[in-house]
Amino acid sequence: MVNNLPNLRILPLNDLILHEEHDRQRTLPLVAKLRAQGILRNPPIVMPLNDGTERFMVLDGANRVTSLQEMEFPHIVAQVVRVDDPHVNLQTWNHVVWGMNPKILMADVRKIKGLEIIKVDTHKSVDAPKYMPVQIRLPDGKLHMLIESPSELAEHIYTLHQIVNAYKTRASLDRTSQTLVDSFKAIYPNLCALVVFPSFKIKTVLKLAGQNILLPTGITRFTVSPRALHLNYPLHE
Repeated sequence: MVNNLPNLRILPLNDLILHEEHDRQRTLPLVAKLRAQGILRNPPIVMPLNDGTERFMVLDGANRVTSLQEMEFPHIVAQVVRVDDPHVNLQTWNHVVWGMNPKILMADVRKIKGLEIIKVDTHKSVDAPKYMPVQIRLPDGKLHMLIESPSELAEHIYTLHQIVNAYKTRASLDRTSQTLVDSFKAIYPNLCALVVFPSFKIKTVLKLAGQNILLPTGITRFTVSPRALHLNYPLHE
């Protein structure tokens, strides 16, 4: 008997909530693909909120969930994982920003209320802030730390949104786990910046999702083992 198999369940779509902002424009191409294929190839991964509401947070597969919602399906097959599962890990994606002038980016970031921008001498230490700061690493080697005034967690997330909003519609971005900007100079001739985000705990993300507080798009990366792939579940079921 195999004990370490993915836990698959049929769940009401209305019980699934996202934890990050999602661009619904990404949904339309997948809707067309799902209608053509008639199968859900890989089930999304979800985690129970454990707050008495019977809701589940989507760790991976937001586009699949929103696509089936758009198609008005009542249920979805999903892989359910526990918050205390040692094989579930949360990592942070950083953003490679390109196609925007670094001076314009920094000028817009300086307009965000409650932020103190500190140009860091990488050879000296700095005092630890309340929240781990977002770092902006520019192609010229300059490093800026965005220090927030003490605030509640919800305000911290709002500030993160404002930082991402400074470039997400005006530039292109790719996700990366790298934290140094030099390796991207040869890849992106019009490189703007590498934006390095703080890490989050899974329980914190669950709490925020339960309060309908979404993180900015593309900054969380959940890894799960084992992972249910190539299920090819018929949508008509």
